[in-house]
Amino acid sequence: MSRIALKVDVDTWLGTRDGVPTLWQVLAQERADATFLFSLGPDHTGRAIRRVFRRGFLSKVRRTSVVSNYGLRTLLYGTLLPGPRIAARCRDVLQETARCGYEVGVHAYDHVEWQDRVAHADEAWTRREFRQACEIFEEVFGTAPRVHGAAGWQANPHLLRLEREYGFTHASDTRGDAPFRPALGASRTSDLGVPQWPTTLPTLDELIGHERLGAQDPVDFLLALTAATPATDHVFTLHSELEGGAYSDHFARLLRGWRAQGREFVTLAGLAAATDIDALPVARLSEGEVPGRSGSLATAEVMTP
Repeated sequence: MSRIALKVDVDTWLGTRDGVPTLWQVLAQERADATFLFSLGPDHTGRAIRRVFRRGFLSKVRRTSVVSNYGLRTLLYGTLLPGPRIAARCRDVLQETARCGYEVGVHAYDHVEWQDRVAHADEAWTRREFRQACEIFEEVFGTAPRVHGAAGWQANPHLLRLEREYGFTHASDTRGDAPFRPALGASRTSDLGVPQWPTTLPTLDELIGHERLGAQDPVDFLLALTAATPATDHVFTLHSELEGGAYSDHFARLLRGWRAQGREFVTLAGLAAATDIDALPVARLSEGEVPGRSGSLATAEVMTP
């Protein structure tokens, strides 16, 4: 049976407070496991307005009804309103997620700052943001994090070294087609980072209203993609603000469709446990673009022997 790892990116205070408990209900109802990756510091969603001149940003905002899905108040956090401290305000939600048996990990300290700055940040900045997130995680959960998924699929070589230094066992920082071991140096055999399981499928917010779908429903589009690759494991990233909000019914229908295809729902840890790590290809961190999402994202370039 092929597997789909459900990776939940939790970006905002509202998505933590309201979206995560909704997802517990959907996942329990559909008997599905998942990995929850939390933003742990301040919610500065309003500062994302800095991306206004990035190609594709405004079209995505229009397509996905950002104001109605995220709420006007959230879109003012970090600008006209102070950003609430997510882990401090939603500690009970984070801890209950772990008590429910879901895998929990780190998404970011400050989601917006990471997404906008890390691709070109130096080691000191990357270390400071990463360390703050790890320290809050350990204070909340009483254990060190073992899985990381970079906010906005934005990464740099410093992050890959920090994941190894801090004892992470697996990560999902990139977009791509298959898992790999990241090369940290010039050689493909000597200096390797924590194994990566990229997001392999389009996200719902990349598909909603996108011209490439025409009149096709986004859920049907995703189900057609996986039906065409019945023996392939996938990683699907969802967002607590969307699938835990206005699109929870879409998500439930998607899970039912995948179960009808014979898919098993697992965590990222479950996918890693079922993989022969030594057999994974080695790849360099690279940049690429994904239809429906603005800007460049972290991808991988496989190194040949």
